[in-house]
Amino acid sequence: MIRVQVFDPPMCCATGVCGPSVDPKLVRFSADLDWVKAQGVAVERYNLAQQPLVFAQDPEVKAALQGEREKALPLIKVEGQVRSRGRYPAREELAAWVGLGAPEPSLFTEAVQELVAIGAAVASNCENCFKFHYDKARRLGVSREDMLRAVQTAQSVKQVPAKSVLSLAERYLAQPSRSRIEASDLGPGLAASSMEDTAGTNQTPSSFC
Repeated sequence: MIRVQVFDPPMCCATGVCGPSVDPKLVRFSADLDWVKAQGVAVERYNLAQQPLVFAQDPEVKAALQGEREKALPLIKVEGQVRSRGRYPAREELAAWVGLGAPEPSLFTEAVQELVAIGAAVASNCENCFKFHYDKARRLGVSREDMLRAVQTAQSVKQVPAKSVLSLAERYLAQPSRSRIEASDLGPGLAASSMEDTAGTNQTPSSFC
C-alpha cells in the first residue's frame, strides 16, 4: 500500500473549518486526501502543534524546519520521498504521485469554496468570517442568489438540534402529569423506579434528577 505523509504547520485542526475563519485551501486539501484514501492509499497526517516529536524524528522534515522554519510546511512525502513543501498540492498532483489515474473534474472551484465558507460562517455565528467571504465571493462573481442559498442551507442544518430539543420540550410539557412520561424517555433503571413509585402512591414525582 502506498503511503502519503502530510506534515502540517501548527493549527487547531486540519479540516479548515475551525477557528476564527475558514481556510478554503485546507477544506479542499482535506477533501483531496479523503479521495486518495478511498482509492486505497494510506494517509498519515501530523500537526506540528500537537505532534512535534514526529517532526523531530524525521531527518528530512527536521532539516527543512531548521533551514526554512515553518515556511517549509506543509511538507508532503510519498513513500518516504519529499514531493512538495510550503504549499498544499492539487488533487491531480496527488493522483500522479501515488500512481492513480487522473481524477474526475472537480466541482469544488474557488467560488464553491467561498459558498462553503459563507455557510460555515453562518453556522458558527462568525460575523467577521461572513463579511470576509461575502466580499471574496462577490469578487469571484458569485451571485447573490447562490450566496443566499448557501446561507439558507447552513441555517436549516443549524436549526436541526434546536428543533429536536423544542420537540422534546413540547412533548414533555404536553403531558397532563409527570407520571405519564413514557418509559422510553427514561433510562431502564429510572423507568422501573418511576413505575414502582407512581404505582404505590399514585402521585406525580416532584422532580427527576
